[in-house]
Amino acid sequence: ARTSFHLIVARTRDGLTAGLRGPETSATAAPVPAGTDFLGVRFVLGATLMPHPAATLMDGYSPLPVTDSGRIVLGGEEWEAPTFENAEHFVRRLQHAGLLLPSALERERRGRLSERTRQRRFRALTGMSRATAEQIDRANAAATMLAAGDPWTAVVEDLGFFDQAHLARSLRRPGQRSRVEAQRAAQVRGRVGSRTRRR
Repeated sequence: ARTSFHLIVARTRDGLTAGLRGPETSATAAPVPAGTDFLGVRFVLGATLMPHPAATLMDGYSPLPVTDSGRIVLGGEEWEAPTFENAEHFVRRLQHAGLLLPSALERERRGRLSERTRQRRFRALTGMSRATAEQIDRANAAATMLAAGDPWTAVVEDLGFFDQAHLARSLRRPGQRSRVEAQRAAQVRGRVGSRTRRR
């Protein structure tokens, strides 16, 4: 589970594919074909990539057109596909073109809006309630800390869980992992990362 949406670019010997993966309230399986190089660009919570608002991508994936020359079509225009080296420049170009709109969440939080209006605007921008987003982000942060080897007591204290049982329930929600699963995943990543690094 995750609160932000991503642009996913995959390069194979057969060519390039691209698409937008929306915010997710549960875990999803993504195929990883051999010989494929992936690049993911994560957008800030509340940001909007026109004409694909995050709320319309909720728990889903929307493929983007790709030209024969390997350029991505966004907003009716052809764009050079981002790479690891130019991803930040690619994002700035989207902003300058008016396709990537910055998150309005912080501005609205400081504005004189009723709590009900804030909640409605949050859901309209992100596709989920503020409470759901906070639960997902906190559970992901907890899984990351546990995978890094932090004791559960430190996770509970740092992230504001009531106790170990509260932490365990959070990690057992759809899309989250148990402490053992998170730590095993970290061990696997460490072994793989020590052998190869793909860019």
